[in-house]
Amino acid sequence: MEQTRSQTATGGVRTGSNILAVASGKGGVGKTWFSITLAHALANSGKKVLLFDGDLGLANVDVQLGLMPKRDLNDVIRGRLSLDKVIQEYPEAGFDVIAGRSGQASLSALPSQRLAMLRDQLIEVADDYDVVIADLGAGVDRTVRMLSATAARTILITTDEPTSLTDAYAFIKLGNAAGMSKNVSIVVNMAPTITEGEKTYKTLLKACENFLRLKPPMLGMVRSDPKVKDTIRHQTPLLTRSPSTEAAREVEKIAREVWKNLKSANKASAAGG
Repeated sequence: MEQTRSQTATGGVRTGSNILAVASGKGGVGKTWFSITLAHALANSGKKVLLFDGDLGLANVDVQLGLMPKRDLNDVIRGRLSLDKVIQEYPEAGFDVIAGRSGQASLSALPSQRLAMLRDQLIEVADDYDVVIADLGAGVDRTVRMLSATAARTILITTDEPTSLTDAYAFIKLGNAAGMSKNVSIVVNMAPTITEGEKTYKTLLKACENFLRLKPPMLGMVRSDPKVKDTIRHQTPLLTRSPSTEAAREVEKIAREVWKNLKSANKASAAGG
């Protein structure tokens, strides 16, 4: 795999040039479902993909995939195992998974030293993959911000709900204060129609332009689809159970754009240094 370790200009924080963070200002916007489907779409296109459940305390990637991992992120946090030892294959979709640990609220308040250790191990593990997708917790707490800063890009998931838009704006505002504003792209999820999805994005964009002087780009949108809930209930990825749905095709389109953006960014980085 290509070398993934690099330095950002933001306080010298180590980043992985092939790590993508998926975040949301609030819960209930389909962030974990999107992370799983994006990982599956990239794997289907021949990429070696790792899905990292970084929702410390409310992890549910394993639940949505129907997995019962014997080892998870808690073993790493407690110092019992290194991160590479808790990687689990998910052959049904062709990607690997690092499961989190649900119900461990204390993990969301990790000491800075432990969190930095986790970040560094994630960057090391990323060297063995084409893409690492980090499904972060909802909100803008310290853990989310640090893991987002570790990623080359952050995909921010929002919906048309006012609270979702408000919290997405808060995420961008805090990211901007930390110097990460240029690395955020927007995905509108559960859009009733294309027109409504574009309207949702423009509402968020207008707030960012007016108050932050920022223009976060729209990476794509995923329209509302009843098959999504069906796949979650059956603990089966959408691209396995209902691969021909509009939602599946739209995530596949986003996956192609994600890969193109990663390759372009890496070429630019190599040319610059």
